[in-house]
Amino acid sequence: MPVKRLRPVLLCVWVSLAACASVPQQMRYFDPQAGGVMVVWPAAPETPRYRFAGELVGAPNFFAAQENDPGVAMNVLRWVAGIGRAAEDSSRSLLRPQSGMVDATGRIYVTDSGRQAVFVFDETAGELSIWKRADAGDDLATPVGIAPGADTEILVADSTLARIVRLSADGVPLGSFGAGQLGRPTGLARDRAGRVFVADSGEHDVKVFDLEGRLLKRIGRRGSAAGEFNAPTHLAVSADRLYVTDTLNARVQSLTLEGEPLSSYGRRGLYLGNLIRPKGVAVDSDDNLYVVESFFDHLLVFGDDGTFLLPIGGPGSAAGRFFLPAGAWSDTRGRIFVADMFNARVTIFLRLGEDV
Repeated sequence: MPVKRLRPVLLCVWVSLAACASVPQQMRYFDPQAGGVMVVWPAAPETPRYRFAGELVGAPNFFAAQENDPGVAMNVLRWVAGIGRAAEDSSRSLLRPQSGMVDATGRIYVTDSGRQAVFVFDETAGELSIWKRADAGDDLATPVGIAPGADTEILVADSTLARIVRLSADGVPLGSFGAGQLGRPTGLARDRAGRVFVADSGEHDVKVFDLEGRLLKRIGRRGSAAGEFNAPTHLAVSADRLYVTDTLNARVQSLTLEGEPLSSYGRRGLYLGNLIRPKGVAVDSDDNLYVVESFFDHLLVFGDDGTFLLPIGGPGSAAGRFFLPAGAWSDTRGRIFVADMFNARVTIFLRLGEDV
């Protein structure tokens, strides 16, 4: 039988085999260090405070429980369709990750403006989900900020759609809010009282909504004084503070949750530890602050009093290095995540010990 006639038959056979041969998936934190050498910061002889803990890139983070035995079904598929693993995974890999969060179940969410989607890494279920729908028949356009909503809802700030999209725990669109009230929403955070803070880069302020989408107040205006902003981009919330990356003022501002200015982190300059284009911001359980300096390709660590403690990273594509990084976030397991935008990955660092 000619190959062209045989292939449809084999494709049907593969479908049947695939149904029988499916095996559970597992998730691994991809580590490009083939030699297994631990990368830490600061380097020896200093006491290490952080170590490289892996990367998220998309579908390659997931593998079959019997990965070394792909089976007849996969071999047939590759022959019939003429594809390999790289081709299979290309559209299910991160392209331009922006920001993210970790929910109470441990699922990791990553917004990706290049894929116009939210990637959901579920370690427990061994599944990768990619959400593309927004609301009112629209797809996501430029998702940036992400935060938990009411109950199990997920909120996504889409800067092109200019609204906050509400999604169910399964990625089903549930509506949106902020249309006509937001100029260019980017950063997103929520406090324990259920207030949703939105960095509006287009209108140079932070808008505060309740979980029903009602606008409660505006914080700040365009300017360079304390409590004023110039293109704010990313947000983080601790128990009693709001942190705002005041990008074009080259600083991160700390405010009360009511919007009263408290302090400022970083200053404009050309030395390591200075800021030129700060982006992502995260805070850990000890109120240490992590600031992505996208111009210098570093993650900078500050103490709760504003003291610069140490840099992590540097330009490049090796483990723990960055190429135009964007957002940052933390979780309860002592991990710090950085959306390494132009390296198309999320880099994970693990905090060592209790003190920085």
